Amino acid sequence: MKILVVDDEKTIVKGIKFNLENEGYQVDVCYDGETAVDMARHGEYAVILLDLMMPKLDGLGACQQIRQFSTVPIIMLTARSEDADKLIGFESGADDYITKPFNILELKARIRALIRRSSMAPGTAASSCPATSRSTPSAAAHTASARTWS
Repeated sequence: MKILVVDDEKTIVKGIKFNLENEGYQVDVCYDGETAVDMARHGEYAVILLDLMMPKLDGLGACQQIRQFSTVPIIMLTARSEDADKLIGFESGADDYITKPFNILELKARIRALIRRSSMAPGTAASSCPATSRSTPSAAAHTASARTWS
């Protein structure tokens, strides 16, 4: 499964990419909203992680444009933690909202949950979904990767 990570902070992108690739995901990255919209239009992604404050086109604008042609799950990943910001994110089409700093284990769990829900057809049991059939590693096994990104 392929995930698009969009953030203008290259250190955060590098850390997320590393952790998601270790989980077996293919990860594409970009650093601005305009490129994100173009990549979403031409790629098939299981999830898009989208920062709010980026150059060229902010995350809200990118999310709104992506929603015009896609229902791919979008997680907003941002330093903006006010309730009003979260509500605007959801109203713009985000499926989830995570504030920085965040725990990478929580991010991976939210990604798995979104993939599981989006891949389930009506009437399909969760146990037959490929995203839920693999074993989930214990938190102890991820101690080294349980970094909080800010």
